Amino acid sequence: MKLASLPSQKPGGRDGRLVVVSADLAWYADAGHIVATMQALLDDWQHFEPSLRALATDLEHAVIPRHRFHEREARAPLPRAFQWADGSAYVNHVELVRKARGAELPKSFWHEPLMYQGGSDDLRPARSAITLADESWGCDLEAEVCVVTDDVPQGVNREEAIGHVRLIGLVNDVSLRGLIPAELEKGFGFVQSKPASAFSPVFVTPDELGESWSGGKLAGALMVDLNGSPFGRADAGQEMTFCFGTLIAHLAKTRRVGAGSIIGSGTVSNRDPDGSPGRPVAQGGLGYSCIAEQRMVETIEGGAPVTGFLKYGDVVRIEMRDAKGHSIFGAIEQAVVALD
Repeated sequence: MKLASLPSQKPGGRDGRLVVVSADLAWYADAGHIVATMQALLDDWQHFEPSLRALATDLEHAVIPRHRFHEREARAPLPRAFQWADGSAYVNHVELVRKARGAELPKSFWHEPLMYQGGSDDLRPARSAITLADESWGCDLEAEVCVVTDDVPQGVNREEAIGHVRLIGLVNDVSLRGLIPAELEKGFGFVQSKPASAFSPVFVTPDELGESWSGGKLAGALMVDLNGSPFGRADAGQEMTFCFGTLIAHLAKTRRVGAGSIIGSGTVSNRDPDGSPGRPVAQGGLGYSCIAEQRMVETIEGGAPVTGFLKYGDVVRIEMRDAKGHSIFGAIEQAVVALD
């Protein structure tokens, strides 16, 4: 089942209206007669899910009124969420980025995931602009997979946590690399260096992904294009040190996790088969899901980075396709624009 949020037709409808989307992303059916919003669905998933699945079946068979689905019209599936917590499941990425800052990777990072809480009051649509006040801040893309949970009890283990995943999607977790070091030096985490994130037009249920979703991991190439050229093709199911079950259990170690919480995987990252940090797509490698990784590899190989961070006018596109080449979640496509 594929779900999205379109703009609400009612005054004050800041959370959008829930729709069911066809498997090919071509059509949608309003779900308001069942449940009004994505958050309301997640609050009582067991009650609403059977009726939504019946609606999805009717939509696929074209036996109910349907409308053309346009990704550009979709809001973030959860325009605002009770929680957005981003992990670092791909330790290769963490290691490379820390090297760029001259920091060693503690051994504990291989055994316990990193995680930070980002702002969840302004989650952006897939076609929203990346508004940047100053190019010198070092704006970077970060292509990730994310999941959304129902209510998760405190103290769940990894296997139990996977069972609380209700929806899966993609996210561009934008970073301002130039602001990160000063914030981390304060010892209190990210704030200004993590602006609003953008999410795929559609979130899907785990069963929709078939064998691609297994053991709390999503297999498949995460396709990242920069200004129309391939930039990253890393496989999200490979070298994921911590699965989503581990990330959710980490978050729930000391407290309950509320329905509608979004957990990110961190930047998807693969090494080359020979163990090297990775090569650009143009050189036959899998490329990168963020610019910082390419800059670090350039530093390792040539002593200094060559690739610059995002500039005004740059366009980032993030997407994942199934075995038949069909888009699964729709595409995140964002242009970098100056803040008015």
